Amino acid sequence: MGKKCRDYISELNDFIDGELDPQLCLEIEKHIGECENCRIMVDSLQKTVKLCREGKSEKLPAELEKKLNNILLKRWNEKFGAA
Repeated sequence: MGKKCRDYISELNDFIDGELDPQLCLEIEKHIGECENCRIMVDSLQKTVKLCREGKSEKLPAELEKKLNNILLKRWNEKFGAA
């Protein structure tokens, strides 16, 4: 029985970084050539990695930064309890 999408998911980061065994890379390349969902996922991951590596840092307006931090803190506290 051949591998399925879920069998490759844990390998995608290493695949994108070029750190996989060449044989496994060939398997993944063949799979994404045949599976549109996985092809879209790999493309999205590659674009995200590129943006993170090449993107420049932007300073948020102070009021927006404060609002976002408050929302994140509230959600953190709801999930994990107050520090």
